Parts: sequence; structure tokens; C-alpha cells
Amino acid sequence: MSSRTRARGAKSAAGVHTVRIPRQRGRRGAEPFVVVVPERPSLAREALAVVGGWLWRSRRALAPTGLAVLALVVAGLLHVIAWWSGLLLAPAAAGPLVWLLITQRRRPATGSVLAWRIGLAALTSSALAWLATAAGFGPLAGALELWWLLTLIASQTAWLFVRHTH
Repeated sequence: MSSRTRARGAKSAAGVHTVRIPRQRGRRGAEPFVVVVPERPSLAREALAVVGGWLWRSRRALAPTGLAVLALVVAGLLHVIAWWSGLLLAPAAAGPLVWLLITQRRRPATGSVLAWRIGLAALTSSALAWLATAAGFGPLAGALELWWLLTLIASQTAWLFVRHTH
């Protein structure tokens, strides 16, 4: 079929790619030929699409997990690039405790509000202390990986409780 008789806006089936090979120079009378190759995604691609779709749909529920993995990568990079950055990050671990004292002084709370404030300050302080220690010694040194995992489980559990109660 020559290019003059072929419809320009012809649609092909979904998932089908058409590869057109141009006419060779020495063969003036020969028509170009068309190779139609159906696209068949591999099983690995299908599995990645399913897992990726599930992660995208539940991205808000898994926010603490994403932050924990990001902290693990950042701590590893900081340890490799500048191990002394752990010394600079160490005072940041006291920040949440200072926040708790200031907040309790300005807006005193009792009961469950105080418990949530204490839990939040303790969890954040623990995460920052882990980041400082992991930047200094490496994120997988000694018991730091267990500390990271326990902090991840606690933060993910608290996040799921807060999301379902509000």
C-alpha cells in the first residue's frame, strides 16, 4: 500500500506498535513493508505496575515508612561523605523535648493530649538521635538497624491510629 492510498489518521489496536521501514534507494519499484509488533509486557513489568499502583494509592498511609527509608539513605550518605555531621546533628535531638516544655508552659494539657505530646516528642527525639548516631557510625552499625526498625514501627502505628481517629 503506498503512502498516497494509506489513511493518515488510521488507528491501530491498543498495545500494538507499527514500525515502518523506509523504501530502499536502489529498489524504486518496490513498496515499503510494514512490521506490526504487538507489545506484550513482561511478568516483572506487570508485577511492578501492581506494586507501584498499590504504593501510589496508599502513599499517605505509608508516609512514615517513606520518611524512615529516606532517613536511612540520608544517614548512609552523610556517614560516607562527612562522618562528623553526626556531631552537628546531635543537639537537634533535644529540640522536640524543648518544644514539649514550651508547649506545656504556654498551653497546659492533661490526659490524652499530654500523652500524645509526650509520645510525639519522645518519638521525634529518638528519630533525630538515631539520625545523628547513624550519620556518625553508619546506619547499619551495631544495634542501629534495630533502633531504626523499632522507630519505624512505632511511628507507622501512631500514624495509622491518628489517621483513623480523625
